[in-house]
Amino acid sequence: MIIGILKESGTEKRVAILPGEVSVLKKMGIEVLVELNAGERAFAADAIYQTAGAAIADRKEIISKAALLLSVNPPVEDDISSFREGQVLCSVLNPVENVIWIEKARLQGITVLALDLVPRTTRAQSMDVLSSMGTVSGYKAVLDAASLLPRFFPMFMSAAGTIKPAKVLILGAGVAGLQAVAIARKLGAVVEVFDVRSAVKEEVKSLGGKFIEVEGAKEDAAAGGYAVEQSDEFKRKQQELIQQRAIAADVVIATAQIPGRKAPVLIVKETISSMKPGSVIVDLAASSGGNCELTENGKSILVNGVTIIGRSDYPSDMPTDASKMFGCNIINLLKIMVDKEGTLVLNMQDDIVNGTTAVHGKEYVSQRIKQMLNIK
Repeated sequence: MIIGILKESGTEKRVAILPGEVSVLKKMGIEVLVELNAGERAFAADAIYQTAGAAIADRKEIISKAALLLSVNPPVEDDISSFREGQVLCSVLNPVENVIWIEKARLQGITVLALDLVPRTTRAQSMDVLSSMGTVSGYKAVLDAASLLPRFFPMFMSAAGTIKPAKVLILGAGVAGLQAVAIARKLGAVVEVFDVRSAVKEEVKSLGGKFIEVEGAKEDAAAGGYAVEQSDEFKRKQQELIQQRAIAADVVIATAQIPGRKAPVLIVKETISSMKPGSVIVDLAASSGGNCELTENGKSILVNGVTIIGRSDYPSDMPTDASKMFGCNIINLLKIMVDKEGTLVLNMQDDIVNGTTAVHGKEYVSQRIKQMLNIK
C-alpha cells in the first residue's frame, strides 16, 4: 500500500507525519510518498524524509498513486474531484464546519477517517488526536497569557514588599484545561477550575487547582467523556458563579466545548466590563463561537482594558512537537487497520474503526457524525 502525506494549506504549520514516523510505516510494509515541502514549516526538510525512506512527489502524483492520504486538515474542496472512488483520506474533519466538504466527499465515493471522531475509550487513548492537540493548546494558552499579563504569576517576597500571586480561572477541565492548570500552577498562580463534569474534580485537585462546582449539572455517560447541554436553570446559576470568579481573576483560560454544537457562552460582555484592567482572557473555543461573548476568532482585541485572545490554532505554533504527537496518534490508529501485508483493512465491526469512519461506500457511518449533522 502507498500512503501519501499532503502539504497543508493556509497558515497551518503542522504536517501529518514527520520523518521519524515514516520509518515506522516502512516497517509495516507501507510505501510513503510525501508532497514537496510538506514538512518545511515543521522544520522537516524533504532530504530528511528521503533519508527515512520516503519518496518526494508533487500533489497530483500523490493523489493519483496513494491508497491512503494523510493530512492535518481536510484538503481544499478543489482536490475532491481528483480523488478516486474508494480512496481513503484521514484527517481532522471538524464535521459541523465542513458539512459541504463531507457531502462532496461522500458523493465522490471517498472513505473519510475523521481523527476528531476517534472514540474516547481506554483502548483508543493512544489514537486521540484531540487530546494530544489539547495538551499543546493548554500549554501555549497559559504562556501567552503570562506574557501579556502586566504582573507576575508567582508570589514574590522581597525588600520592596510582597507581590501576591496571580489568580487564574480555567473554564473546562478537559485535556487542554488540565494542561493549563498544570502550567499555571508551575508558574506559581492560584488556580480555580470550573467544569460541569464532577468526574474531573479529583484530577483538578491533584494538579493543585481548586474545583468550583455548580449544583445540578447534567451528565451523560453516553457522551464519551464530553460535556453535554445543560438546563436553563443550571446555566443561570453557572453564569452567576462564573461572573463572580472571572471578576476576581487576572487570567481566564476558556476551553469549554460541546462536540457538534456552538461553544457555550460563559463570559458575557457585562462580566468583562467589571474585570480588572490588564486582565487577559484566552479563548480556545474561538473556532466554535467562543466561551466569551466578545471573542473574535483568530484575533486579539482590547475591551475596557481586558485583552481577549481568540485562538483555536495554538498547535500550529508548535509544529515540531505537535506534528510528532499527531503522527504518533495516526500510527497507532493504523496499527489496528493495516494487516501483516501492509494493506488497509477497514473492519466496521471494530468500535474504533466504525466510530472514526465519517463516510464509506457513499454512506455516513459514524453515529457521532450522524448526530452532529442530524442524519437519520
